[in-house]
Amino acid sequence: MFKILKYIKPYALQCVLAPLFKLLEASFELFVPLVIISMVDNGIAVNNKTHIIYMGLLLVSLAAIGLAMSITAQYFSAKAASGYAGILRAKIFDDIEHKSYKEIDSIGVTTMITRITSDVNQVQTGVNLFLRLLLRSPFVVFGAVIMAFTVNVKEALIFVVAIPLLFIIVFMILLGSIPLYKKVQSKLEDVLTLFRENLLGVRVIRAFTMEEEETEKTEKEIDSLSAISLFVGRISSLLNPITFVVINLATYIILVNGSFLVDEGAITQGEIMALVNYMSQILVELVKFANLVITVTKSVACGDRIEAMLSEGSIEDGSEELESIESIEFKNVSFAYEGEGENALFSINLSLKKGESIGIIGGTGSGKSTVASLLCGFYPASSGEILVNGRNIKEYSKESLNKRISISPQFSVLFKGTVKDNLKWGKEDATDDEMWKALDMASATEFIKGKDGQLNAEVKEGGSNFSGGQKQRLSIARCLIKNSDLYVLDDSTSALDNITLKEVNKNLKALGEDKILVVISQRASQIMDMDTIIVLEDGHMESMGTHEELMRSSEVYKEIYRTQFSNEE
Repeated sequence: MFKILKYIKPYALQCVLAPLFKLLEASFELFVPLVIISMVDNGIAVNNKTHIIYMGLLLVSLAAIGLAMSITAQYFSAKAASGYAGILRAKIFDDIEHKSYKEIDSIGVTTMITRITSDVNQVQTGVNLFLRLLLRSPFVVFGAVIMAFTVNVKEALIFVVAIPLLFIIVFMILLGSIPLYKKVQSKLEDVLTLFRENLLGVRVIRAFTMEEEETEKTEKEIDSLSAISLFVGRISSLLNPITFVVINLATYIILVNGSFLVDEGAITQGEIMALVNYMSQILVELVKFANLVITVTKSVACGDRIEAMLSEGSIEDGSEELESIESIEFKNVSFAYEGEGENALFSINLSLKKGESIGIIGGTGSGKSTVASLLCGFYPASSGEILVNGRNIKEYSKESLNKRISISPQFSVLFKGTVKDNLKWGKEDATDDEMWKALDMASATEFIKGKDGQLNAEVKEGGSNFSGGQKQRLSIARCLIKNSDLYVLDDSTSALDNITLKEVNKNLKALGEDKILVVISQRASQIMDMDTIIVLEDGHMESMGTHEELMRSSEVYKEIYRTQFSNEE
């Protein structure tokens, strides 16, 4: 938690001013009982209306000044807390953007969403209350005790007994509830994970009529969260009644003992009222302080989780700038995903040069998409080397590497906006002519021209207003509009019909001799015209060669080809 506090430095002045104005407000509040003493003893007791009015105006003035101090303190604390939360969110988002796929897989998407939303909100609330109450509450409690001694030493001894007892009660309850609050936060994350899965998979749930089962599962998780929340809530709810009992007993003792002292003339009625007022102030501040400790404890727990995520590391970035990609070579490359015992790839050796087109084919789970991720530098090789222009890929900066590579991923992702906005992800300064050319190459021109607004046609969240094939073609167009040296199409034509696929393949072959084209597919028809075809099976390179060579030497390739073409016939 302490490591992420450095991001509050831009608001250091507000962090000083907020508690300072709160202390000023508390100081004025501590003078109120003294004014009451004067009003009762020198005004009401002797029927001095002028003095009563004067003291009344003084009370109003103290209240107005205290209100001004409180509003000012709230302004500074809110500004510091919200500003800090904004910086923290930006830092978390930037950190996520620079994490490797390996780290993202390890942390989990739901966890990252929780950190940047719920956890940051909790930290913001904690900082806000911390700045306002950390100094104020102890200051009022101990200030009230000291002021009580200035009023009457004998009666003030009741405070000496009551205050430690109250602190013991408060901290006993807090010690019991703090660990439970951490469990609540953890359980809340489990519920959010379940919600996210259900929202993303709502179509699958409905397709398999699993609504009732998922509802029951969700209700079970929510009931579990509610049970632990209610339990910790019951423990925390003991705080107010127990402290009220102690305060009321202390107040009762002050009144009973004070009545005898008033009869003896050792204390005035105004002083009794002042002592009762101080006791009430202590009660209010202790309840505030208890709530502060609970909130800050939650905030620290959330801050620790944010800090842990930020300390996970980020992509190892090289220092060399990559001007162009002349060749890429895999030397005995093996790879295993985080947490997986078995490798996804085993001793892969391949070489790609400018002007070449490479097709990669294999069954589901053979490692095709893993090869694509390694080509793009998304993951580091577990063993072996990936060489770009004869140098290890790790030596190049990720930014310069990304500029030279363009990928159309296996799962097409479109962003909310317009067609033009999505194409500009490939090239920010792309002209309309360049966009139409890219759409032509992806065989997407026809359906885009049929949309209202054409290039300015709306794209809903996730591209939900486009079919699967249309989304894939837009993704390919976004890939092709970027002037890159390496184009990687990772099974991004699976939803296309054969006629459209042939058009796309023809256009891809015309990319140029200064480009490297890597097409990953499960369909032999898409890669059979490539210069070189690599056949993967269970993470191993089963064979490599042209279509004709593989038809003679590779049983796996022949089986894929025969199965697919017999089905088409």
